[in-house]
Amino acid sequence: MDMINSRLAAMLLTAAVLATTACTDREAQRQAQAAAEAQAKERAAAQLQREYDAAVAANNWELARIHGAALLAQYPDPPAAEAVEPALADVTARADAAREQRRLAALWNYARVAAGKGEQRSAAILSTEAVDTGGTAPATVQLVIRDHPEWKRSAYLVLQGGDFDCYGGCKVKLTFDDAAAKPASAWRPKTDEAIAMFIEDYRGLWKQMRKSQRIAIEFPVKGGAGKAGGTRTAVFEVGGLDGAQMPGWD
Repeated sequence: MDMINSRLAAMLLTAAVLATTACTDREAQRQAQAAAEAQAKERAAAQLQREYDAAVAANNWELARIHGAALLAQYPDPPAAEAVEPALADVTARADAAREQRRLAALWNYARVAAGKGEQRSAAILSTEAVDTGGTAPATVQLVIRDHPEWKRSAYLVLQGGDFDCYGGCKVKLTFDDAAAKPASAWRPKTDEAIAMFIEDYRGLWKQMRKSQRIAIEFPVKGGAGKAGGTRTAVFEVGGLDGAQMPGWD
């Protein structure tokens, strides 16, 4: 009987030791796994931090904002995230400005075509909204800056319908950003090739556009066929004009 009891006690002790060992092993494995996950998290955060820093150094603000926002969202605790957070508001503002500048630049259309004994260059942009100029329906107005080898430099508006009331000359009003409107001389050539009206001071127009984000041009239109005459205004977002596309204008 004593021998049986001794064997039973030994078995129970062995089982207890095995159970304790198993618990210890599981805890050790859990701790090792947690440590590995923490290290992987730190490495991933550090990599994202490096990508963020590289984007900032390259002035790629939109990419920097993406990396910075991801760092704060995915790894809010590591020191890397703490280093990014104070500057992220400025990075976001710069990213928004870069995106807006890209939008403004895309509004312009540049062309280079053979003309006469040389090459014609032009920069054209459409008004932000359609304007009722007397055509079958309101339509956008086009502003064109042109450099022609024979006709030289000029700036003019083009309508899709209706007509300018400017044959023989007229006055238009130019408003740059929030400045007061200024009168400018213009004229409509007697041609059916295009409904165009030239602004005489093309140099001044260009110079002011290069310093402005927006220009509003008020111009006279002809009445007739049930359409009222008077003046109309076309607004252009000119802040994205690329001066390099028109050599010599600056």
